Amino acid sequence: MGRISRTLERLSSDNQEAGELKSDAAKAGCKLISTVPDRAVVTIHGVLRCVTLRPVDGVTALEAELYDGSDSVTLIWLGRRKIEGVAAGRKLKAFGRVGMRGTTRVIYNPRYELDA
Repeated sequence: MGRISRTLERLSSDNQEAGELKSDAAKAGCKLISTVPDRAVVTIHGVLRCVTLRPVDGVTALEAELYDGSDSVTLIWLGRRKIEGVAAGRKLKAFGRVGMRGTTRVIYNPRYELDA
């Protein structure tokens, strides 16, 4: 298989995944991240792309990037080192107020529900 074929196949599967995630968000009754204004209280649904532990202003924080097919937001739990069930690849619904940290959308200490 040639380089162009592999690239087209990967892009096609990425678009398919994004479409499925947008559909899942709509079924869950959630807004798409790309449509949410700054400082709005929202309910969003997506898949966790990565989960990392890093200090934020000297406080330990667990960060997770939630992607819904349209955009992503970083969920930040201050003072937490680990949350059972919160892992890369897991789908969840998050509730909270969207803010900005630099150019990144964030939600601090969101409430969440893990998908089965």
